[in-house]
Amino acid sequence: MKITTSREGYSEPLVFTVTRDEIPRRSVELAFRIKPGIGYIRFPGPFNETTDREISDAMRELDAPSLDGLILDMRGNPGGLLNEAVAVSDMFLDKGQLIVSHHGRNSQDHPYHAIRGNRGDTVPLVILVNNNSASATEIVSGAVQDHDRGLIVGETTFGKGLVQTVTPLSENTGLALTTARYYTPSGRLIQRDYKSVSLYEYHYERKVPEHPTELKLTDSGRQVTGGGGITPDIIVAAPKLNKFQTDLFRNDILFGAETGIGGFTRHLLGSKPTITKDFEVDDAMMKSFREFMTSKNMRYTEPEIAENSDWIKRKIKQEVFMSTFGQQEGFKVLLSADPQVQKAAESVPQARALYQNVRKIVAQRTGSGATLEQP
Repeated sequence: MKITTSREGYSEPLVFTVTRDEIPRRSVELAFRIKPGIGYIRFPGPFNETTDREISDAMRELDAPSLDGLILDMRGNPGGLLNEAVAVSDMFLDKGQLIVSHHGRNSQDHPYHAIRGNRGDTVPLVILVNNNSASATEIVSGAVQDHDRGLIVGETTFGKGLVQTVTPLSENTGLALTTARYYTPSGRLIQRDYKSVSLYEYHYERKVPEHPTELKLTDSGRQVTGGGGITPDIIVAAPKLNKFQTDLFRNDILFGAETGIGGFTRHLLGSKPTITKDFEVDDAMMKSFREFMTSKNMRYTEPEIAENSDWIKRKIKQEVFMSTFGQQEGFKVLLSADPQVQKAAESVPQARALYQNVRKIVAQRTGSGATLEQP
């Protein structure tokens, strides 16, 4: 199949040959060292048949044993297969540790334990989550938190922890019934309350009870709450767009992806400039940006430009890098000013201390005199 396109900066149409093929749906999107000694794995999900292998490959690529810390970014991950959530948790926990269990009124407890264990890979771990992180994501983050294996940073997760059993019916249909609920190793219920709120409140407002219905203890004795998703150890709210930034997106000034008329970065790249890794948005380019906004009838004030200058420069650089060097380089620009990611990186020493402390406590409880390897 041949596709003919037009592109800004090219006088003649461009012709591309496209071959139809199966598109693999990967769980791991990016893996690189976000800072010296700190690995970063972006894992927006979902958990599918290859997830544990993808995580394992990413850790091997990063040479995890040599890292000072590892950030596992599961923000926005909707969940997926239970067995893959168990397998991913297994990579970080000690052999035999409880990962998750589920039980209901008419079903016995069904626990899942780490079978292989981390096999000595004790890199300090920080997991990033937000209110769109759900289900399998909550199983992994809940197990890591309860065993003090690492720190959870970000926003409280969605709170989806129901087990459903499908009974086949006629004409290729089925009836899905909720038969059990998932619980973290400390016994916390993952599922958020849905009985006393409206459907809108449940899905969009994500209200968390002011007074938690469950209080449990982690392996080291830290207090954690249940019954409303996984509450991070360190809460960091995601930044919100202000009115000026929203207007830039609404009017397709930056990228022009919606209207197809071409945003500033498309206009810039259409002039075929020489882009290197040293590229930065300078004053001359900001002047061109102002002129572009004027040409698109976008109203602005100089105080608005001054207040949002760093954000505008970063967004332009992100798009330029993504178009020139690929998705990973574009994300590096984005993550360089992401407050949740920056806090996760800062929290690595705290995650290391937490893990060292719990290993000592567990050794004392079991009466073991062995010297534990320090992460």
